[in-house]
Amino acid sequence: MNSPRKLDPVDLELFNNRLSAVAEEMGVVLQRAAFSPNIKDRRDFSCALFDAGGNLTAHAAHIPVHLGSTPLSLHAALQSCEMKPGDVIMLNDPYAGGTHLPDITLLCPVFRPGATRPYAYLADRAHHADVGGSSPGSMALASEIFEEGLRIPPVHLCRNRNYVKDTLSLFLANTRVSEERRGDLDAQVAALRAGEARVLELANRFGPAKLSLAMSELQSYSQRLLTAMLKRIPEGRYCAQDSLDDDGSGRGPIAIRVCVTRRKGRLVVDFAGSDTQGKGPLNANLAVTTSAVFYVVACLAGRDIPANAGMMKAVEIRAPEGSIVNCRFPAAVAGGNVETSQRIVDVLLRALASALPGLIPAASCGTMSNMALGGYDPQRKRFYSYYETVGGGAGAGPRKRGADAVQTHMTNTLNTPIETLESYYPLKVRRYRVRRGSGGKGLHRGGDGIERCIEATAPARLTLLAERHERGPYGLAGGACGKPGRAILERNGRKRRLPSKLAMNLHPGDSVTILSPGGGGWGTKDE
Repeated sequence: MNSPRKLDPVDLELFNNRLSAVAEEMGVVLQRAAFSPNIKDRRDFSCALFDAGGNLTAHAAHIPVHLGSTPLSLHAALQSCEMKPGDVIMLNDPYAGGTHLPDITLLCPVFRPGATRPYAYLADRAHHADVGGSSPGSMALASEIFEEGLRIPPVHLCRNRNYVKDTLSLFLANTRVSEERRGDLDAQVAALRAGEARVLELANRFGPAKLSLAMSELQSYSQRLLTAMLKRIPEGRYCAQDSLDDDGSGRGPIAIRVCVTRRKGRLVVDFAGSDTQGKGPLNANLAVTTSAVFYVVACLAGRDIPANAGMMKAVEIRAPEGSIVNCRFPAAVAGGNVETSQRIVDVLLRALASALPGLIPAASCGTMSNMALGGYDPQRKRFYSYYETVGGGAGAGPRKRGADAVQTHMTNTLNTPIETLESYYPLKVRRYRVRRGSGGKGLHRGGDGIERCIEATAPARLTLLAERHERGPYGLAGGACGKPGRAILERNGRKRRLPSKLAMNLHPGDSVTILSPGGGGWGTKDE
């Protein structure tokens, strides 16, 4: 039998949207079925579709730091587990393609009736508000990954559509809020089942050979477009350096260096010279660094290029093992996913600014300003674990000012609505507003950050992981830096500044204010 002919451009675009819609629908199911505010309200999750070879084919517009790394999780699962119809694999191991321990990845194969090999694979990754560890929220100021929570290698969560009771029981026994975890896992499994049904419907409607061809053609199409896009970057070597304030263990600043080389239709991203991994939890594993590079490439590509595995075939990443951007086991990594990933993006964009001065914006806030609070709620008679990332100012660009009070770059979550937060946790929101005047000045001003003040109404354990408190986000083309971030504790009417990374106990009535950084300005304004 002759192989199917190549798809025409109209068919290719239709399949691009059909396959992306599979991932989008998975996300809708996950959000609606989820139990915790972190997933239901903040939407801290991502969904993706892979072809039979495990290559990323389509994803929804969810969390960038998840999507570039999920393929590595699938490859780790394929090496460790035999997948049969109805199976679901679970993992969060950062040394097996995961990001940090709260991000639980579920994977499942899609089998056509009577087939012995998977036709495709599906994945969803969701941030669970607590997976154990030394601090509620599992974002501890740890020095080893063992302190950060339960580490899960690829294991079966479901066999033949039934939960593996031992796996489920072990996981639930290692979290402070087991009812949330069970509800969110159920939602993730439901999302996979919805995606599985849609893939099989598409295969039945258009034929399995044509759908497989579409998956392959979309990746080839993205590779061709990305190679053409790279020609906009003049051949050469573009280098930059930026740094993290500290890693919470007394070490800092921590340099991240990159040289981006464009030569003969390829892009080489080399992090040689970056500082070594540290004792604190700001270490990024290779999966996170890959995600950050994937994100920057996708930004350069724009909306016209489907974001799939084909985009990365013209990109080579060199990250020295044992460095802050490719740490070795058993380094702590909770903040590498949320903070170091942002700095990797900053330094990559800074390097490319000299090559594409009319395209690259100034630095955005450069931090997710992570806050985790947990303890026992005496009013509701249960343990709780609250996690939030606070947005900031976006960097100004060559054409317009930066946006105020948004999530930027490697995160794409919402905030927890005040009504939800106060009804679900022993917490009160005292202030929530734009931090006016925090964006950097320039021809185009950087976006302003956020001021968010939360009061504990019951004893709580607080963990902060934030960045850009020592140096504000950089401006470009003569634009000024954005204002650095701040964290302030108010207790018994007295205020004091907190370090950007800390763990401490809060008493009822204590409040913590996060002042997130503004974005950098762009250009020099003629007065």
